[in-house]
Amino acid sequence: MHEYDLISDEVVCALGAAVGEDNLKLFEPMSEHTTFKIGGPADVVLTPTSPDAIVRALDTCAIAGVPVTVVGNGSDLLVGDRGIRGVVVLLRDNVASITVSGTRIHAEAGALLRDVALAAADAELTGLEPLWGIPATVGGACHMNAGAYDACTADVLESVKVYVPGAELADGSRARGTVRTMDVSELAMGYRKSRIHDEGLIVLEATFALAPGNERMIRSEMDDYRRRREEKQPLKMASAGSTFKRPQGYFAGKLIMDAGLRGARVGAAQVSEKHCGFVVNTGGATAADVNALIERVQDEVRQQFGVELEPEVKRIGEF
Repeated sequence: MHEYDLISDEVVCALGAAVGEDNLKLFEPMSEHTTFKIGGPADVVLTPTSPDAIVRALDTCAIAGVPVTVVGNGSDLLVGDRGIRGVVVLLRDNVASITVSGTRIHAEAGALLRDVALAAADAELTGLEPLWGIPATVGGACHMNAGAYDACTADVLESVKVYVPGAELADGSRARGTVRTMDVSELAMGYRKSRIHDEGLIVLEATFALAPGNERMIRSEMDDYRRRREEKQPLKMASAGSTFKRPQGYFAGKLIMDAGLRGARVGAAQVSEKHCGFVVNTGGATAADVNALIERVQDEVRQQFGVELEPEVKRIGEF
């Protein structure tokens, strides 16, 4: 066994066969795969290049009883400084094909929302403009029902093809999973949540249903959303996007600003001076820095305003 004591050489070889040896890395720093630029090494990182290869890799891990973490663009993740045990499956530009058919766009899980929106504009299809600046993959957007400017993924999503994990067996392993197509009406999509998240489903592909539009107007609207983001958000600094969910009846950023926390720091983690709803990595921040700053913000807002801030950033791995 390797020193991480979870994955045998035999399983590593089987995973290499499933995705191709060139698409398997050992002890890969997750700081290379998150927009926060934070995170220790993952035991094994896979970059399968087709939906079939994804399924083979997931089935191999299930049968071997090896934990799996699926990562898209890593834009809402805080990975622990000690990294991730088991296997990380990266779904990014390795599975990112986009095709247009009439008013529908079919995209693999690793395609960026930005690229899907640009393909829609090229095809004179409207509906994705508010989402195009979200730094998420299609899989990640469906997983969390990503949204912005009063729009969300569920507004334009028609269906997804997902991997459904098999049942857990007595020895702790799992049976092989199944692949099924689900209509958006089956996904229980709400504010930053979905059945995909709740049941551990893994998006392989998605279909978006859009409407005919005027390319000039579509691109003008996209440019307007881009300008608004650039004016208000710290896009030039490493972060995981909005750090906290919007509390009912409030705006997280305003609460944090009113609590006197603009620019507050722990180590190299800082409450953004441009938008207090973002915690940013000023260079060399650790997950411990970010955690401590999040807790400080929560404590201050709770004490001053009686409001509980719930993190939108997802913590994964070992801290």
